[in-house]
Amino acid sequence: MHTPVTIIGAGLGGLTLARVLHVHGIPATVYEAEPSPMARTQGGMLDIHDYNGRLAVEAAGLMDEFRGLVLEGRQAMRILDRNGTLLFEKTDDGSGGRPEVLRADLRRMLLDALPEGTVHWGRKATAARTLGDGRHEVTFADGASVVTGLLAGADGAWSKVRPLLTGATPEYVGEAFVETYLFDADTRHPATAAAVGGGSMAANGGTPREAIHAHRESGDTLHAYVALTRPLDWFAAIDFADPAAAAARIAAEFDGWAPELTALITAADTAPVLRPHHTLPIGLRWDRVPGVTLVGDAAHLTAPNGEGANLAMLDGAELGQALAAHPGDVEAALVEYEAAMFTRGANPVDEAVLLESLFGDGEVPRELFDLMQGREEAS
Repeated sequence: MHTPVTIIGAGLGGLTLARVLHVHGIPATVYEAEPSPMARTQGGMLDIHDYNGRLAVEAAGLMDEFRGLVLEGRQAMRILDRNGTLLFEKTDDGSGGRPEVLRADLRRMLLDALPEGTVHWGRKATAARTLGDGRHEVTFADGASVVTGLLAGADGAWSKVRPLLTGATPEYVGEAFVETYLFDADTRHPATAAAVGGGSMAANGGTPREAIHAHRESGDTLHAYVALTRPLDWFAAIDFADPAAAAARIAAEFDGWAPELTALITAADTAPVLRPHHTLPIGLRWDRVPGVTLVGDAAHLTAPNGEGANLAMLDGAELGQALAAHPGDVEAALVEYEAAMFTRGANPVDEAVLLESLFGDGEVPRELFDLMQGREEAS
């Protein structure tokens, strides 16, 4: 089976690529392991930045649809200490460059903007191999396979396409999130809702080993990421199949913290979910292999830093634009795309720039910035 462009993975990067190709009249087929668009929750809030994610939305021709997804007021920010004492607060006056949307809504926007049948659901890639002459074959869990002259791996941290280009594999960075939700928080947990406020909240106990991050999603739903710096063996000793026991074990690491903060663990309405953080080598590059490339986490996975989804979308948009700009010359397009993508991957987020984008002008204590690290969703 042959397709003009084959994309493995229907995350934000793969779907942005498919949409930009569609805008330019280039057909593509996306293969996704999940059985349907609603097979699992898609993570929480995303702040879409005006210097990367928004550029991708514009390239996809979906700015009007995007504006309709923005949740007003969610750029507000609160920094607390372990006692619940407010250290810093920033309101959302609508002028910030990081509007917040739900990841699931953003993904649905992209899916709705593609021709019916573009995404083939329930097709889990298990391996890929090079056939020569720029052609590659991807095999799926059901035994079927597809051969393509242009393969884009948008299949995340554990990409099955990446081995065609490099032997690099993700490594654990020593930290993980434990993810929880509180529903109807304004009514059932008013103190916790007040602590989080109308946007995002971050708190730690004075060291980088424990922190609690949370944000308000639609309505009065609170989504928390409990950050712990521990070896994987420590987490492996926790029975996450027993939600109550797992929550109690995690909460024990926050003994003495304000109850309105620990309620994000102990009163959660969902079972705690472990999200270990992995990274690929910073500045990862590979030699050009005809007919194949990577976007998003498949290419430059890092621990959550607020940029992952934005960069994946920008990758997808720029690859689509490069292919449109070089009709009939796939290799020229891939060379152009990878040059820009490698540059981004070799230059991690500049802390001073991120400070300014988060807090605006003025002096911001460094410790407040440190508290904000890792505030993007786990994916």
